[in-house]
Amino acid sequence: MKKAILNFLHKIEPDKKKSPFLHTVYDGFFTFAFTPNLVTKGGVHIRDGMDLKRQMVQVVLALLVLYLFGTYNIGHQHFVALGEYTGFLQGVHLKLIYGLILVLPIFIVTHVVGLGIEFFYAYKKGHGIEEGFLVSGALIPLIMPPDIPLWILSISIVFAVVIGKEAFGGTGMNVLNIALLARVFVFFAYPTYISGDEVWVAGLEGVSAGAAANYGWIHLHVFNPLFEALNLPGYNPASAVIDGYTGATPLSLAYQGGWENVTKTYTDTQMLWGTIPGSIGESSKPLIILGALYLAFTKIADWRIMFSMVVGAAVMALLLNVWGATAFMQVPWYYQFYMGSFFFAMAFMATDPVTASATPTGKWVYGFLIGFIGMIIRVLNPAYPEGWMLAILFMNVFAPLIDHYVVQANINRRLKRAKVAA
Repeated sequence: MKKAILNFLHKIEPDKKKSPFLHTVYDGFFTFAFTPNLVTKGGVHIRDGMDLKRQMVQVVLALLVLYLFGTYNIGHQHFVALGEYTGFLQGVHLKLIYGLILVLPIFIVTHVVGLGIEFFYAYKKGHGIEEGFLVSGALIPLIMPPDIPLWILSISIVFAVVIGKEAFGGTGMNVLNIALLARVFVFFAYPTYISGDEVWVAGLEGVSAGAAANYGWIHLHVFNPLFEALNLPGYNPASAVIDGYTGATPLSLAYQGGWENVTKTYTDTQMLWGTIPGSIGESSKPLIILGALYLAFTKIADWRIMFSMVVGAAVMALLLNVWGATAFMQVPWYYQFYMGSFFFAMAFMATDPVTASATPTGKWVYGFLIGFIGMIIRVLNPAYPEGWMLAILFMNVFAPLIDHYVVQANINRRLKRAKVAA
């Protein structure tokens, strides 16, 4: 069967000279499903069954559970604001469908725009389609607010892929993490769409009491009749935000009044499991850690960066506890890991093999500094109580310098030993 499919695909392969664009598209899909026709033979010391596409796929697999949880949590947060189905497993069908209606367009637009650019550049350069956007395309939806306008998302992806990657030569040549570059573009170009208390809960006219729920045609005229036929409750267009609700994230609350202010709204369990407002895929700590362990076990991501980033963040948080000048500084260091997107940044952003340090020693330094600097930005920057996005991009720039000094130090040690032996 496999041989028959291969023979069929070889027969329909477009001519590279007559139809270069069609051949580029064909080559991309062919090498995604099968190993490339041309592989290294002889004269190599290391052989395994892993190529770049399959390495990227491992990261995508680790993200699948975050997509499932994030999709459901979008619906859960929407109904919590309305005071309906406040139990996590209540109204499952409504929450899941509501989340899917928002996540699917974000996912589709991300890949259509990003892969479209990849296809175009591959065609213009006359080479095969590169695989780098497989991971970037999976990460970008997870780090965006659920109500992000699709036109803003499209512009951010164009900026990140063209300016951040293709301008430097394509996959493997970029200096900055592409997914984070898309997010930082939105943060600086359209800050009201990615910061504040209202952007993290979808489908509301506002977060003040009495604000109406926004349901579209697909909710009321496609799924409501279906739910009615199945004798299930549907979406209520008369629903409104309840009194006393806040869409603020734990980080925003901590900045305003410290840890006590956070615990007035959220429990430790809610923050740990991620049943709180936030970016689509960054909230569930156990699921993210599960993905991190998978990537470390398969050696797709380096555990040194993850571990040293935890140490760096803990050290800085302890120093801020000692200082204690503000309520946010006084948040116990270990509770800093309950809030925000630290673990997601640690597992899936800082470990990007292209933009991170490459030397073993450099990875320790690189990860530690991300954790250390990120905690400074989170606690001391009044405009942005988070920090990992900016810290990782900052250290992306310095990663080559770190590796340079690590290599130079190794050379100097060897030279000293050589002089002594002589």
